[in-house]
Parts: sequence; structure tokens; C-alpha cells
Amino acid sequence: MKNGLYSVHIQMGDGVKGRASGVIVLRDGRIYGGDPYFWSVGSYTVRDGTWKGDLVTNQHTPYRDPTARPVFGGREVTTGFSGTWRDDTSEVFGTSLVGTRSISFHATLRRLAD
Repeated sequence: MKNGLYSVHIQMGDGVKGRASGVIVLRDGRIYGGDPYFWSVGSYTVRDGTWKGDLVTNQHTPYRDPTARPVFGGREVTTGFSGTWRDDTSEVFGTSLVGTRSISFHATLRRLAD
């Protein structure tokens, strides 16, 4: 993975109807990212076209819609992931621990800028 700003698009698994899109910055083994409601920080390592890491996610802004039920809503969530990368794109699979529940996900990243 190259250092830079990436778009990230996430689809939850395990029968959970959830998805998210946002941006992340990858810089020398550190991850910083977020979307309109959540922020994340973590670390990663890269080797031979693969990468893996972990991050912690927290909510920074409540949803305006009182009927919305965000998967991560109001909880600190830990996530582990691994994936492959080529050129300016990456495919990632991982698991997030939400309370006592583990939820798998698939994410696609695309490099936007240095």
C-alpha cells in the first residue's frame, strides 16, 4: 500500500444490513479515517502485495434520524483486517467486534491522492 488518501466502501456480512463509505489516510503504518458519523485510528503492516492491520472506531456525531439503527452506534469497536493491494486499489476482508458480537465485512479501497 502506498501512503495517501483513499476512498473506502464497506459492506457488512453475517446477515447484517449495513454499509458505509468514507475516507482513510494511510501513512507509514498508521491509519486515520472517518465518515460523517464515525472516526477510526489504527495501524497496518505491508508485505509482498498483502497487508493487515487493526483499528478502533468511535462515533463522533449522532444520527439525526431517530429511527436509524447504526451497527456501531455509540460503541467503541475494534477491527482486524487483511487484504491484497495492487497499484492504487485494495480488497480487504475483516471482522469487527461490536459489543460481544463479531461482524465480518468486505471493503474496497481506491487511492485518491498522495
